[in-house]
Amino acid sequence: MNFANDILSVFGSINWEVIFQLTFVALILIAGPAVIVLLALRGGDL
Repeated sequence: MNFANDILSVFGSINWEVIFQLTFVALILIAGPAVIVLLALRGGDL
């Protein structure tokens, strides 16, 4: 039972807000070039 409490305390001490913010910033940064690449592959007007 002590082992389970140790694992839960590790996940409890992680700052999830920072992880989510960095994840969404990365997704936004990747989305820009991805749109340009998709338009270029489809022969769209850039």
